[in-house]
Amino acid sequence: MKYKLENKPFAKSSLRTGLKRLSPFLAEERTHIVVAVVAMLISSGATLVAPMIIGRAIDIYVRSKDTHGLLMSAAALLGVYLVGIMGSYTQILTMGGVGRRVLYEVRNALFTKLQSLPLAFFNDNKAGDLISRVNNDTDKLNQFVGQGLMQFVGNLFLMSGVAVFVLSLHVRMGIAALLPAFGVLIVTKVTSDWVKNKNLKSLQSLGGLSSEIQESLHNFKVIVAFHRMDYFQRKFKAANDVNYGASVSAGFANNIFMPLYGFSNHVAQLLVVAYGITLIGAGQLTVGLLVGFLLYVNYFYGPMRQLATVWSSFQLALAALDRISEMLTLESNMPVLASSAKADSDFALEFRNVHFTYSGGKEVLRNVSLALEKGRSYALVGPTGGGKTTTASLMSRLYDPNEGSVFLGGRDIRSIDPGDRARKVGVIPQEPFLFTGTVRENIVYGNEEFAGHSTEQLTDVLQKSDLSSLLSRFPEGLDTKIASSGNSISLGQKQLIAFMRATLRKPELLILDEATANIDTVTEQLLEEILKKLPAETTKVIIAHRLNTIDNVDQIFFVNSGEVTLAGSMEHALDMLLHEKRAS
Repeated sequence: MKYKLENKPFAKSSLRTGLKRLSPFLAEERTHIVVAVVAMLISSGATLVAPMIIGRAIDIYVRSKDTHGLLMSAAALLGVYLVGIMGSYTQILTMGGVGRRVLYEVRNALFTKLQSLPLAFFNDNKAGDLISRVNNDTDKLNQFVGQGLMQFVGNLFLMSGVAVFVLSLHVRMGIAALLPAFGVLIVTKVTSDWVKNKNLKSLQSLGGLSSEIQESLHNFKVIVAFHRMDYFQRKFKAANDVNYGASVSAGFANNIFMPLYGFSNHVAQLLVVAYGITLIGAGQLTVGLLVGFLLYVNYFYGPMRQLATVWSSFQLALAALDRISEMLTLESNMPVLASSAKADSDFALEFRNVHFTYSGGKEVLRNVSLALEKGRSYALVGPTGGGKTTTASLMSRLYDPNEGSVFLGGRDIRSIDPGDRARKVGVIPQEPFLFTGTVRENIVYGNEEFAGHSTEQLTDVLQKSDLSSLLSRFPEGLDTKIASSGNSISLGQKQLIAFMRATLRKPELLILDEATANIDTVTEQLLEEILKKLPAETTKVIIAHRLNTIDNVDQIFFVNSGEVTLAGSMEHALDMLLHEKRAS
């Protein structure tokens, strides 16, 4: 199953479909949204009432020179404006909180989804693009929810209210005032998908730029060592050029409506003034009503100009939501199956007719069957790229076979809970990953038994497990700091931490993938002595290129060309390796 994110837009989106996909994250915000809607209605209502007060004051109090009436109208107008400001402030404050909480929930959902996806997903997708989706795309969504959504709905409500008012005051002049808007709305509707696609390409190019930055920073030591800054500069420039072009194109698409909406406003004002003067001359319209009409025209086309900005924000949010939804709709192809009955087997681990192929690659393992007995030690040897690490990955269920089955302790490994599987299978990789913190925090990571131990208690546990000699390799013991880059300690020290972390769990199956490749000979012998003191039922699988590291294993498997065959003695394994090298 392929997990490559295609960056393709979903089916044609609208405000309704966009909100439908967003609705699970808005479910807990219903009360706040209701408050914001009420505040928006109050603010819009105050805006609609103001021109009527002004028009009435002109026709009644200005003509009659009634100062008291004018002051009362001014006081009423001030009260209306204050109510509108309070409503607008409440709306902004409430929806700002909604936006931040939705951002929090969406990012949590995305990160949780990432943790549930198999390793194949991360092989198929660049980390920079995933980071961009979690950080940048969610922020675009937050900006629309927190700032644009109520403004969008409020402007639509205000425009609808203005349309009703002008048509009820004077139908023909109302039609003249609204006529330019219909042309603009048709253009907006026709170009919506084009604008959204431009924004989607801009977000995609930003993800690509993030990927290039992430890759360059991750490999910066190698870049400096080979003095190839020019190579990465060219790659960055190419990605930056693509992002620049896409951003300019999206910016043009997002701002194309603003001049058009402004022009429609001017046309509407000209129509209203020209038609209004004609009606005044015919005695069918008052000056106050014409002034009110002009104010309503501004209240209609002003929000339309704001909609030009909000609409581009909405299209950007929809493009971001497409990219977010694409990740959230992914499902792991490695589910935990219903608990199966224990197979008729006493083996620690067993492969039965296993086939495996990486996505888009050739078959790595073909019809492999093997059985590992409890308490014995095994070695996987073979040429580079022969499939040793892949075999170990299937043992720890980092991948599932395309065909066949893997059994752990007599049970289908797919039916074992991930937490139980992690306790049963320990892995010491060639390049272990450590977290920012201390040696202590990294040793007890994921180990519930010792997670609550104090430094003194954990030191005592390490001493009883004969691991205290390894701890002495760190200047501050358990409190030795580990930086986020991992460069504060050597690669050999990282392997020692991974060794302590794995052996403390006393797993039923321990896999060592070149775990002593960066460790000196004296320390390697010390590790071998510690391995001998593991529980008698612990099965050990050692992946090694150096044959001297597997002198004392019980059996050796030769892994190459899709096959795993029993090599027999050390001499036989060496002969197979030499034969393979000559053949290649």
